[in-house]
Amino acid sequence: MAQDCLARLEAVNPRINAVIARRDREFIAEAQASTQRHASGKPLSVIDGIPLTVKDSLFTADQPTTWGTPGLRGYMAGHDELSVGRARAGGALIAGKTNVPEFALEGYTANPLFGPTLNPWNLELTPGGSSGGAVAAVASGIAPLAIGQDGGGSIRRPASHAGVVGLKPSLSAVPREHVLPSLLLDFEVIGPLARTVGDARMLFEVMRGPAAVDRSSLAADHACHAGLDPATRSLRILYVERLGDAPLDPQVARSVGEAVSRLDALGHHVESGPLPLNLDFYAEAWPQVGQIGLAQMFERHPEWEAQASQKYRDMAEQGRKIPASRLWQILEHVRQLRRASVPLFAQVDVIVMPSAAALPWPAQDAYPPRIEGREVGPRGHAIYTGWVNAAGLPALALPCAPSREGLPIGMQMIGRYGSDDRLLDLGAAYEAAHPWADRWPSL
Repeated sequence: MAQDCLARLEAVNPRINAVIARRDREFIAEAQASTQRHASGKPLSVIDGIPLTVKDSLFTADQPTTWGTPGLRGYMAGHDELSVGRARAGGALIAGKTNVPEFALEGYTANPLFGPTLNPWNLELTPGGSSGGAVAAVASGIAPLAIGQDGGGSIRRPASHAGVVGLKPSLSAVPREHVLPSLLLDFEVIGPLARTVGDARMLFEVMRGPAAVDRSSLAADHACHAGLDPATRSLRILYVERLGDAPLDPQVARSVGEAVSRLDALGHHVESGPLPLNLDFYAEAWPQVGQIGLAQMFERHPEWEAQASQKYRDMAEQGRKIPASRLWQILEHVRQLRRASVPLFAQVDVIVMPSAAALPWPAQDAYPPRIEGREVGPRGHAIYTGWVNAAGLPALALPCAPSREGLPIGMQMIGRYGSDDRLLDLGAAYEAAHPWADRWPSL
């Protein structure tokens, strides 16, 4: 498998630019050690010997973590992020690091160090972001697994654009240690990307679990073991096609609507309606979170700011002008949203939404300027995902029927805090009835 992985990497990566750092010699040596463990009947975990990639916003002990920015060119942290270390300790074979937008703050994937990552389904289009390199590596067959990161949809939206599975776990279900500065409060979580729900679950099981260094992971572990029924029973599903009057690509609407009808056919009780949460505040506040995050980071690391792209220096300057009272107001709204999600999930078990409002767009553009014939801003394509991060909820992105052009489309299933396993059970049941693993781009 390891040799096949490197052969596929050689064959397709020059065309899509998904993997930006490799470790071939160590990779082969570790594969040989894994083969010996399996031969002696002593594998380290269920992922022992399985190749994966790591997003270039996560520390790895033996490779640079550049975050896509010149100020971190060649930066060696000297240790793994906790989730990466758990995967490595489980015998996973790390093939390399995957490309990100600068500071992992965009919904597409390009940066001054490595250039753009291209969508394996259409090399003129983006796979989205910020886990664009990760999803492109999985979709193109470079490796069956990838470790991604989701701060506002950065696993789920690119998963939908590349036709793969992505889990954004409950906040702190995968603990964090040895990390880059957080730019999005506590919204950023680590999760798996894979071709199937079962594969995603395997990687998640190895990375999840409490750690004393991240005290919030203790609460997450309790919530994840609070005795949820498996998704074999009939679930109450709320399908939210739109958020307010925001535009949605008609092909996305049709594909996700068809997938929801299939959930109904599996015996679940599906109702359609609006999301019973008021998210108006986040339309203005979401960009400010990133601006404040950049401002505080550049205050600590002025050398990073000096080499950053102008757009991020401008964002940081805007962040410096935002008063502390506004940050306090944002934090209070986040607390209110997390409280409001509790009674919501007493009424429904799962919320289904599109993962993204648009189909993939040209790779050089940061976002699609128009959706459904209407002009949108930088977050127009991303409106369905950020609130889930702010609420700390788990969400599973699954492929739906592709567009007329053959482009992937995805939906996300969102559950109450701690219901990660229920979502995986539901996703596995849906996949068993409507499999997608045999869909491959024609690279």
